[in-house]
Amino acid sequence: MHAESFALPGGLATVHWRRSRRARRISLRIDARGGAVIVTLPMRAARAAGVALLEANAAWVADRLAALPPALTYAPGSLITIDGLPHKIVHTPRGRGGAWLEAGALHVSGDAAFLARRVGDFLRAEARRRFGAQAAAKAAQAGLAVRRISVRDTRSRWGSCSADGSLMFCWRLLMAPPFVQDYVVAHEVAHLRHMNHGPAFWALTDLLSPHRTQAVAWLSEQGAGLMRVG
Repeated sequence: MHAESFALPGGLATVHWRRSRRARRISLRIDARGGAVIVTLPMRAARAAGVALLEANAAWVADRLAALPPALTYAPGSLITIDGLPHKIVHTPRGRGGAWLEAGALHVSGDAAFLARRVGDFLRAEARRRFGAQAAAKAAQAGLAVRRISVRDTRSRWGSCSADGSLMFCWRLLMAPPFVQDYVVAHEVAHLRHMNHGPAFWALTDLLSPHRTQAVAWLSEQGAGLMRVG
């Protein structure tokens, strides 16, 4: 994926150009994690057509990039959200257990050089534990079974369900409020029965979680911020 700087209203922006055999048309999207723009071109599309699309939407792109919250790194004193609540990262060199939650803080033991990795490992492990338990409970409620749970650091999907009954969740959902987590888990569990977005799927999703409207709105407004952490 080729990257270059591109002049937009308000300053320069990083633009990533990518070719896709699946793409049927030129598209652009904001990469919240990297604070950049991704322009996707079909294999035979001219780059000039991508430039034209970018120029036609320059103001929109500039506004979206400007609206991104500052990137947040894992460091002592940094505030990260867990279940929608702020938790301060506290370096506790002589502590035991790697990383743990205590009194509204995330404590991290060991050498400071390993703090960022241990925070990331903790968040991923905690996400898998929580979402695994929630998915199992909702699947049992619907008379279904989950084959496997995994967590990944995805850029465009909060969760997915494969044909073999495996569920995947973006670990970053751990930072969202519980009602958002509840909806996303319900959404993917409902796919265990309905591999589509038809009326029956939405009926089961709403049976498993009452938070669809509120959660979708929250992700639309706040989801990009979750990608700026770490």
